[in-house]
Amino acid sequence: MQIQTFKVFCDLAASKSFSKAAEHNGITQSAVSQQVRAIEEQFQVRLIVRGRCAFRLTLEGHAFLASSREIMGAYGDLGARMRKLQEVISGELRIATIFSIGLHELPPYLKRFRREFPLVDVKMDYRRSAQVYAAIQENRADVGLVAYPTSKRGITASVFWRDRLVVICAPSHPLAPRRKIALGDLGGEKFIAFEPDLPTRREVDRQLRMAGARVKVAFEFDNIETVKRAVEIESAISIVPRTAVRAEVENGQLACIELSDAEMWRPLGTLVKKSSAGTPAQREFLGLLEKTDLGGEGSDFDPQRSKSSRGRITHHKQS
Repeated sequence: MQIQTFKVFCDLAASKSFSKAAEHNGITQSAVSQQVRAIEEQFQVRLIVRGRCAFRLTLEGHAFLASSREIMGAYGDLGARMRKLQEVISGELRIATIFSIGLHELPPYLKRFRREFPLVDVKMDYRRSAQVYAAIQENRADVGLVAYPTSKRGITASVFWRDRLVVICAPSHPLAPRRKIALGDLGGEKFIAFEPDLPTRREVDRQLRMAGARVKVAFEFDNIETVKRAVEIESAISIVPRTAVRAEVENGQLACIELSDAEMWRPLGTLVKKSSAGTPAQREFLGLLEKTDLGGEGSDFDPQRSKSSRGRITHHKQS
């Protein structure tokens, strides 16, 4: 017996008309009669008393009507439950990120996302910038997080944050007492740099050239943690995102000096594949990055965040 049979019988009892029950269910009047007769034959009972001017249910008919209503109610609840399950954000979310974002900027966002969507299995993959782009292009990640994001063929990039670049040195360094310094004053200083192929390194080099400051690059590293340690050990300086050194500055391991003559910002952004419709988990995560300002919630985020920096990148070249 199909679920439609119970609905047809409920409509028939309510309208007391075979023709109206047929119309409500998009079937013929003959089909309604056949369904009623099939029920009667199955249970060996009479459900309806038929007459020229009379239509009434028998005791068995009332019993079948009550059961039909219960079944239809349960069926309706089942549909609502199924729809509710579809609204639950679950599944896997694969995030490929460069080390500095994954270790410093991302944690407050990730903490909130996991709290709001506990059924999502977030898988983190820490890579170099070029590898993050490749992971998106090859469908090995749902979301990529990089600095100086660039829209490429098949990839859409959007900025969700900008972090100020600052000079760092050991507390014992001669420059440590200064609160601000001009880029041109860094000429001749021993410098710990990022590796040449990293976007932040290219931007720092460009700004130093424009200021006419020729620093002495002592070491080149591919991640922020090694740069910070080398600055401490080598009594050198570097230019890094302020967010990435907040803990070391607060505990006295490093000194942080603002640049007085250059507004050097490091845009952080998301990468997604253009051809992908995206999963619900991916859409919720991207929405969280775009809409949520966690600077006031005890996170490591820079309170001087520029709100105008958010948005789609279309013509920004990777520096």
